[in-house]
Amino acid sequence: EIQTEYRLETRERIQEVFRKILGRIIDEKLIEQEARRSGIKVTSKEIEGAVEEVKQKNKINQEELEKALAAEGLTLEAFKKELERRILRTKFVSSVVKVDQKAGEKELMEFFQKNVNHYRVNESYRTAHILFLILPDATPEQIQGIRKKSQKVLERIKEGADFAKMVMEYSEDTSSRKDGGDLGYFKKGELLPALEKEAMRLQVGEVSGLIRTELGFHILKLLDRKGGEPPPFEEVKEKVQADYYGMEWEKALQQFLSKLKEKSVIEIKL
Repeated sequence: EIQTEYRLETRERIQEVFRKILGRIIDEKLIEQEARRSGIKVTSKEIEGAVEEVKQKNKINQEELEKALAAEGLTLEAFKKELERRILRTKFVSSVVKVDQKAGEKELMEFFQKNVNHYRVNESYRTAHILFLILPDATPEQIQGIRKKSQKVLERIKEGADFAKMVMEYSEDTSSRKDGGDLGYFKKGELLPALEKEAMRLQVGEVSGLIRTELGFHILKLLDRKGGEPPPFEEVKEKVQADYYGMEWEKALQQFLSKLKEKSVIEIKL
């Protein structure tokens, strides 16, 4: 039963990744198809300019570029064809997806306040965790068993069980167990990325869901947050404005793609 559950979970993850990749490919094909219908052209000068940009960005010359492409099984001509398609899609999207860049102070301020954590600087946060170790040679069945155990502990915490007590009873991090799982204060970039991402999302006193890292499964609690006061709105107004219009542009693009899909016949052959 455990093996079946593991296989189902793994298959679901693979299918989700596949769906995302397939969705992106479909979006690109639809845009390219519409771009060619629109009559938009890409000049050889634009393609050569893109090649030069790639070389400058990677600090390589023509010979090094061709060697790098060959290592990936690509010719220079095939690479230029791909650049042409990218430029074509970009030009077309720029011509049809428009955002009215007239957001007022009120809209920008509301966006800033809603996303204020994104603009904080020099912030530090204090976390505690319960660690359920997964050894490097653990079998899929063992991993699934550890997941079930950690899920049950999480459910007990959500139902009101004392976090520190659960740490003493279950955590396999011997260095923090005696302190109730307290890991101390961290600044951005100092904690494992998966844990930091969750810590930045939590409110003080809040407990996370299960988090998987290379060490095992974690249950994280945010104990404190200090410093990192957001800068005054005026100081980051330009960045807020750019972020706001970026979000609006993404929404407009998704609306355009939805309309495009409605009038297109999409045939998927697997």
